[in-house]
Amino acid sequence: MRKEIVGLLSGSRRKLFWGNLLAALNSGRLILAAAIFSSLSFLAYGTGCFFSAYLEKEFRRYGLAKYRKSIGVLQVLGAIGLLAGLRLPYLGMAAAAGLSLMMFAAILVRIRIRDSFLRTIPAILYMAVNAYLVISGF
Repeated sequence: MRKEIVGLLSGSRRKLFWGNLLAALNSGRLILAAAIFSSLSFLAYGTGCFFSAYLEKEFRRYGLAKYRKSIGVLQVLGAIGLLAGLRLPYLGMAAAAGLSLMMFAAILVRIRIRDSFLRTIPAILYMAVNAYLVISGF
């Protein structure tokens, strides 16, 4: 059975598989979906920084209570930048880079406060999505 599976991805089939995977990752549809997903998420989370009692409590837990509104503004601006990037790719790349760096900082905060890996996964995923947008050239 193992030989059959290995045989499926050998030689030219392996090249075709990786070629198709790279083509899918560079497709306009995936970039569009990632940009819209990330922008809507950061728009919701950023505005939540102003109105959500839960997020107010979370920022206290992170030790970042005094930066909550500033972070919310940056997230909303990043979300707007991602949407603007659909017309102006350089602006989208800059917004995605900023959001990716913000999520890297969020991962460091989660490590510092000894959060579980499960609670850190969203920051890792959003960092990866936005890094993909930067690398793909938006």
